[in-house]
Amino acid sequence: MPAGKQKICITGSLRPVRGCFVKKRASKADKIHYEKLVEIGCIVCKLHLGVYTVPEMHHIRTGCGMGQRSDNSRVIPLCPAHHRTGGFGVAIHAGQKTWEGKYGTELELLDQVTAEVKVLRLCRV
Repeated sequence: MPAGKQKICITGSLRPVRGCFVKKRASKADKIHYEKLVEIGCIVCKLHLGVYTVPEMHHIRTGCGMGQRSDNSRVIPLCPAHHRTGGFGVAIHAGQKTWEGKYGTELELLDQVTAEVKVLRLCRV
């Protein structure tokens, strides 16, 4: 490597590559799972408001260390407001304990999402 140039590593899922960690790319199965989650929409909006909103994928933090992201299969679909832009008590990233008291824990919502995905699979058979 030429002098003055540094190797840049992207942090993310713990997969070491020559002494650094890189984000694990979503597999084909992960992408299919994400498509189902997009079809479900924001799980909070669906359960509490009865409406569909286009989701972002939130990797649940329960059971992970600080700065670590959970596996690509442990995600819940949340709209931008419930994920990051809604402010304290509305967005999970703006106050998780308050958010969970209002909408349910990440694991409870993950269980609900898993049930919704199973229903989608049964409807397609």
